[in-house]
Amino acid sequence: MSYPVFDLHCDTATMLAFQNMPAELAASAGMLGQGEPPAAPDLPKPPVAADLAAGGFQLTANKIGATPWAQCFACFIPDSFEPAGAAALWEHVSCCLDRELARHGDRFSGVRSAAGIRPALAEGRIAAVRTIENARLFAHDIELVHACAERGLLMASLSWNAPGPLASGHDAPERGLTATGREALRRMEEERVILDVSHLNDVCFDEVARLAERPFVASHSNARAVCGHKRNLTDAQFAEIRDRGGIVGLNYADLFVVDDPAAMPPTFDDLSRHIEHWLDLGGERVLALGSDFDGCDPVPDIASADKMPAFQEHLEQRFGAEVTEALCGGNALAFFERFGR
Repeated sequence: MSYPVFDLHCDTATMLAFQNMPAELAASAGMLGQGEPPAAPDLPKPPVAADLAAGGFQLTANKIGATPWAQCFACFIPDSFEPAGAAALWEHVSCCLDRELARHGDRFSGVRSAAGIRPALAEGRIAAVRTIENARLFAHDIELVHACAERGLLMASLSWNAPGPLASGHDAPERGLTATGREALRRMEEERVILDVSHLNDVCFDEVARLAERPFVASHSNARAVCGHKRNLTDAQFAEIRDRGGIVGLNYADLFVVDDPAAMPPTFDDLSRHIEHWLDLGGERVLALGSDFDGCDPVPDIASADKMPAFQEHLEQRFGAEVTEALCGGNALAFFERFGR
């Protein structure tokens, strides 16, 4: 049996856009050269001559196959981009995604609201959901919150790893939200753009928990009690998301699954420990998937989208049909339909 998938995060659209990055945009961010990603130790280079239908990406239509699939395509904005450059990058990634969705319209449906996800799945097409990772462009012009929402943005995070103009990531543990970040949070809630707290440091998370009036999600974060990386969620943070009615996406990145992936590659059993821990915390309706495809080195058992059928078989054997359905897509779809635009 194939369970519908709703994956809360991948970097595939941005990796695609990096292949034809305008030279002036690349230079403005200190990138290595036209078409190359910024210098960052945890950012892979895009595969050559790939597209959303086929090629070298971890996530393509061919690799998804017949599995019903909704995919959040993040516009990932590296910390090297100033807010104005971030706005230009959002435009570039969005246009590249638009062209690719039109080119492969038989396989993809670009949805502009949460209400469009289920019909796309019913038509047998991949529902493409727009998100932003590190929405520092909102510091350039706060009205971009509305403009991006009108273009179909359904979810956004306020930071990546470093201190930013809105919030700070896990590499800056002592800084909270900026005044602009607090305004961005308010405007996002007005527009019903879902807040993603993955990458926020603990101080920022606590401030968001005090200020947010709507449920929020961690699109691709694991359990810190299982793997101690500070990108992962503490039990208290998971409980905060749970009690608000939010969801948490399981990240396949090996460095967020086990403490030392270089010593021994993680396995399905290692991923399962995160699921089991969250189930122990009462997270049956919180569990979701947040692969981080094309932005990480994933666990070999789920190294690309074509591994999903076998992965679902393992999940069903370990956790049963009800948990597998909820984890793979049911919880995320219900959340977006209730709280999304």
